[in-house]
Amino acid sequence: MKPTVKEFYDDKELITEVEKLSSRGVDKHNLYVLSHDDNRTDRVAERADANEIGVKETGIGTAVGNMILKKGDELRNKLMEVGFSHEEADQYEEKLDEGKILLIVKN
Repeated sequence: MKPTVKEFYDDKELITEVEKLSSRGVDKHNLYVLSHDDNRTDRVAERADANEIGVKETGIGTAVGNMILKKGDELRNKLMEVGFSHEEADQYEEKLDEGKILLIVKN
């Protein structure tokens, strides 16, 4: 099943949404945070007690390959690895370019 995405500009709103989803029984192992800035992603994921898209989700080959890619390509790869099409990954990467932070909910 395809993941769902919620877009936020405000980190606190994303954290609040994670708390709401968790209180409704959504397993935090199914919640992922992604932004254009690795430090922001790390910080918000930690504060929300959510996950980042890492080696576990992408596999070692993609993770190593992402190290030499431009940031946009890396983000698109991560989005495709969690279940989005190339076109969807392009659209969400544009949202990240605009300064949004994404909450990805895998079912």
